[in-house]
Amino acid sequence: MTAGLGLDPCTPAALEVLEGLVREVAQREIMPLFGACGSRLKEDGSLVTAADTAVQAWLVKELCRRWPQFAMVGEEMSEAEQHAALWSARGAWCLDPLDGTTNFVNRLPFFAVSLALLQNGGPVLGVVYDPVRGECFKALRGQGAWLNGKRLHPPERSPALRRCVALVDFKRLKPQLAGRLGVDPPYGSQRNCGSCALEWCWLAAGRAQLSVHGGQKLWDYAAGSLILMEAGGVATTLDGGPLPYDGLAPSSALAACSLDLHEAWRAWIGHNAARC
Repeated sequence: MTAGLGLDPCTPAALEVLEGLVREVAQREIMPLFGACGSRLKEDGSLVTAADTAVQAWLVKELCRRWPQFAMVGEEMSEAEQHAALWSARGAWCLDPLDGTTNFVNRLPFFAVSLALLQNGGPVLGVVYDPVRGECFKALRGQGAWLNGKRLHPPERSPALRRCVALVDFKRLKPQLAGRLGVDPPYGSQRNCGSCALEWCWLAAGRAQLSVHGGQKLWDYAAGSLILMEAGGVATTLDGGPLPYDGLAPSSALAACSLDLHEAWRAWIGHNAARC
């Protein structure tokens, strides 16, 4: 019998199957092309490679074979196909076959496969696999998050805001807020690594404490945001609302590895956004 066939996908056993599928396709279709793959521009100005399309095609086939009841939202699908899938009553897989394509094309070793299952207005499971480091982050809603089988937990004690490492995408923030963050930041150090999915996971693993982004697509945050929240982190939009999982419009994202840090981070953002 095909592995996973008939399994409730929101179980540890099915999550193991999904991890195996994602690891397999990444090692077969992504890593052999790393450093030796051309690209083309899509209509939105982003890059796509043969690795993106090969990963998506294989995972769509395998997921539909095991769980035919669910639709599929893949980054490399048409917008009409994506919208139709989101209206599926039983749920939809949300896939970014290669998050961090620009890094991949430029031989920067920071990219991932990201997969979530959306049901009842939000993600119920998420898998993000980093094939360079062999790290698989995964989560089940209400059951926890793990990195290579080890449970992820919130920090026992959060650092002061001024001691934090923040993952900041300046390009998609309003210029006034980006400028204020650049000139007078509330945190200790800033990074931007080029893969939203992995940045969510590194936040969940405590490798950074804060993040802010002005406009992520659904497949950028569907899996990673669940992994962070199941690890004890907090994620909202910039105005403090819940992240949207029912549409394709880009969303802002403000996150922290703990509630107290998120409150302090949100307060600083709110105060300074009002001054801009």
